[in-house]
Amino acid sequence: MENIGLIGTGVMGLTAAEKIIAAGHTLTVYDVSSQAAERARRIGAQVVQSPAEVAKKSDIILLFLPGPNEISQCVTARDGVLSASKAGSVIADMSTSDPKTSLLMAEYAGKKNVGYLDAPVLGRPITVGNWALPVGGKKEDLDRCQSVFQLFAANIFHAGPSGSGHKIKLLNQLMFGAINAMTAEMMALAEKIGIRPRQLFEIITASQAGTVSNLFKELGGRISEENYEDPTFTVDLLVKDIKLAVQMAKENNAPPILARSIELINEISQAQGLGNRDTAIMWKSYRGIWGELLMRDSKNT
Repeated sequence: MENIGLIGTGVMGLTAAEKIIAAGHTLTVYDVSSQAAERARRIGAQVVQSPAEVAKKSDIILLFLPGPNEISQCVTARDGVLSASKAGSVIADMSTSDPKTSLLMAEYAGKKNVGYLDAPVLGRPITVGNWALPVGGKKEDLDRCQSVFQLFAANIFHAGPSGSGHKIKLLNQLMFGAINAMTAEMMALAEKIGIRPRQLFEIITASQAGTVSNLFKELGGRISEENYEDPTFTVDLLVKDIKLAVQMAKENNAPPILARSIELINEISQAQGLGNRDTAIMWKSYRGIWGELLMRDSKNT
């Protein structure tokens, strides 16, 4: 059995924690949120008070954190993971971050003879066990973590050097953002022209057309039930992911076109105070956008 550490026990982190404990491994966790940490304690994890304490007790440390700033702080701070990591241990960042942060963290880790992988999750919490993991970093570090990753993932890919996993995840998030934005717009337009969003959802899903993705089913189902309060994925997180993807494109001389429109509707939804809700709620943003446009037109006429 492995001594595993896990930092960040939100939706995805707690899902992974449950699998680790069920497999009989020793799990040590840390979360800045006492409520999140308590949820992990209730399922059998040992809760400690800093990332450094996780590192002291663990040979493999998994990160499930919001983004690059949190990852950098967690890894490099005075009480961060690298302050107490054992030589030969491996840090696996399973968050959604940017390739540059992974490259930098891997460089810092390498100076302490600690492995570093970027292994972001492709999959939803409910599909744990069947996730796909594109992994960036050294192959020997991936081999070291393989048995742990197999608790969550049916498909594990060595994507290339550090940062490669996050490149693939950000490309995937562009697709997520496109489906989410189009679902929001079509549901809002349906309401505008007198078609109930629930009716539209039921008809389209019954068609089994090629346009019916699993994500559309999830989003449409939430919209039909007006269920946004227990988010699978929040507007705030989608804003962050698309921003990172747009930044990656620009840095590689590939100015994004559609992604900029997606970024705009995401940011409008966030500005309307919807950041902590499930991304399905974004269809309601159009009411405000279209209402504002009508007001401007009336003032100009």
